[in-house]
Amino acid sequence: MPDEVVPPPEDRQLLSRAQAGEMAAFEALVESHRDKVFGLALRMTRSEADAAEISQDTFLSAYQHLKDFRGDAAFSSWVYRIAANHALMRLRHRRVVQAAEEELKGPEFTERGSLAAYPEQDWSRDAEEKALDAETGLAIQQATDRLPEGYREVFLLKDVEGLSYEQIAEVTGDSVPAIKSRLHRARLALREAIDQFYNRDNRAV
Repeated sequence: MPDEVVPPPEDRQLLSRAQAGEMAAFEALVESHRDKVFGLALRMTRSEADAAEISQDTFLSAYQHLKDFRGDAAFSSWVYRIAANHALMRLRHRRVVQAAEEELKGPEFTERGSLAAYPEQDWSRDAEEKALDAETGLAIQQATDRLPEGYREVFLLKDVEGLSYEQIAEVTGDSVPAIKSRLHRARLALREAIDQFYNRDNRAV
């Protein structure tokens, strides 16, 4: 049996006081977990503006449902789950907007009405190496973005945020075996995407 995730004593005391209506106690909880919530949201959305809004929405939701929280899980895990849900909703909305914009997007024209010309790139050797590093990072980022939402969430929580399987289970509401399976598939998908990227470069040489 996995060890139960025990909330820190400070969180339990602050939570009890916050649920009794003490605003200063809730503000202390926010201060204690704000950076981690922002970091999770930033990792998931890769947008500081979105992460800031998600952080605000997360703690607003936590405050509104504070009396419903029974303390079965750690406060941090509960807040992480709220943040992850808000981030996933933001990502879904972003994809809908981007899809609509793609449908409306047409060719770009100059003020005179002719098709816009794109400048040719002139790279030096150093610039090419930097571009390759940036392209590798972009390939990894794009591969992460293409993961199914459930796989991406587990990958970010485990390999990026460093949560334990038990903590992720509290955040997602899924079993530890299911989380391990999704994480394994996520890692395989990322490894395949990275291999394809390097194989493509080798073929081009």
